Amino acid sequence: MNTLIATIAAYLIGSISFAVVMSRAFGLSDPRTYGSKNPGATNVLRSGSKKAAIATLIGDAAKGWLAVWLAVHYGPQFGLEEDGIALVAIAVFLGHLWPVFFKFVGGKGVATALGVLLGINVWLGLATLATWLIVAYAFRYSSLAALVASIFAPFYYGLLFGADEILFAVAAMSALLLWRHSGNIANLMAGKESKIGSKAAGAKKK
Repeated sequence: MNTLIATIAAYLIGSISFAVVMSRAFGLSDPRTYGSKNPGATNVLRSGSKKAAIATLIGDAAKGWLAVWLAVHYGPQFGLEEDGIALVAIAVFLGHLWPVFFKFVGGKGVATALGVLLGINVWLGLATLATWLIVAYAFRYSSLAALVASIFAPFYYGLLFGADEILFAVAAMSALLLWRHSGNIANLMAGKESKIGSKAAGAKKK
């Protein structure tokens, strides 16, 4: 029962879409209406508001970290074992992808996935973040950086901790990230993908 409660709570935490919340707070257009129409930090950045994008990034990462960190550090007191922590990790990520508070229209999950990895282990999160930063700096494509980082995340976990239930959760999360970026993959192959910092039409202040 405690595992079910923790999983549902994680999903609800993940369902808070900070891209939409912060866009409203900063008086910006709904990020689901311009650019990639993805409610995430990269698309919010296309509005021209770096502050809103940073706030979105921190919020989306923080919710993933919080849910998993609580499960890791306090879950065992309530009978939450490794499989329960894995379920919490997946649940908060699924909440971001399909948020119940926003008609199940969510983001692609990059920042939330990072938060989940940091919650599992700080070195795992930092290694994955470093991979994202290196690729993003070299090629200026957020989507490409996310794709490469998501591929490496399960590999990093396996090196650090071996095969267990949480590894399968990380691998499932990575697979979902790849699937959510299928349109970006097509755009990258066609040379149509927007680079980091490019401004989208329709991304205006209200």
